[in-house]
Amino acid sequence: MRTTQELFSLAGKTALVTGGSRGLGLQMALALGEQGANIVVSARKQADLDEAVAFLSQHGIKAHAIAADLSQDEQAAQLVDGAIAHLGHIDILINNAGASWGAPAEDHPVEAWDKVMDLNIRSIFVVSQLVGKRSMIPRGYGRIINIASIAGLAGNPPGTMQTIAYNTSKGALVNFTRTLAGEWGRHGITVNALAPGFFPSKMTKGLLSVMGEELTKHAPLNRLGDDEDLKGAAVLFASDAGKHITGQILAVDGGVSAV
Repeated sequence: MRTTQELFSLAGKTALVTGGSRGLGLQMALALGEQGANIVVSARKQADLDEAVAFLSQHGIKAHAIAADLSQDEQAAQLVDGAIAHLGHIDILINNAGASWGAPAEDHPVEAWDKVMDLNIRSIFVVSQLVGKRSMIPRGYGRIINIASIAGLAGNPPGTMQTIAYNTSKGALVNFTRTLAGEWGRHGITVNALAPGFFPSKMTKGLLSVMGEELTKHAPLNRLGDDEDLKGAAVLFASDAGKHITGQILAVDGGVSAV
């Protein structure tokens, strides 16, 4: 029987983190690296990735960056090929890349709807399929962690966000997670999702500047997420500590979705 410390170890494991150049993606890449994983991070902008790799290196983490726009299928394929070439195989996939768009439903541009859907759900299907077929299924092992949102668990209270495409995409990702878990469990692959609440990030900066105090007040823990709050949950789903957990959605939101 392994110790708890051994179960949470990621020594010798490999991980691909999309949207890993900043914010929640970088936080999770740091967590996996601190537990011993070899990391590839991906995002659209090479300059942001260079900063991320430098940050991870400062923490003693071996990391490599590959720039890719995952809304383009050919770039998604190039990313997976590049990550496998660098890592040898992919044990852990964190699907974190995403986008949002704010507009009233009656005025929401169809083009913006497509942009959000293409990145937030279609690209996750494409990347997961590629990683599954090329690495996880042949090896009979894998950990897939999808980054959903509490916006995928409910609608928005009146007078708050107007993000119908974002909420819809995250709701789709919740059931994508459950469905893929059902299909790929026989291959030794777990598929789970984290549903973060409100964390300071580039995506939420505008909202929090206007409503941050109100959002904090309505959270049972009376706080927003910080730069540590996804680390433990990500490591649980990525490691053998969570090897009997699949198809689950874990809200990391200070209790917002519970009330």
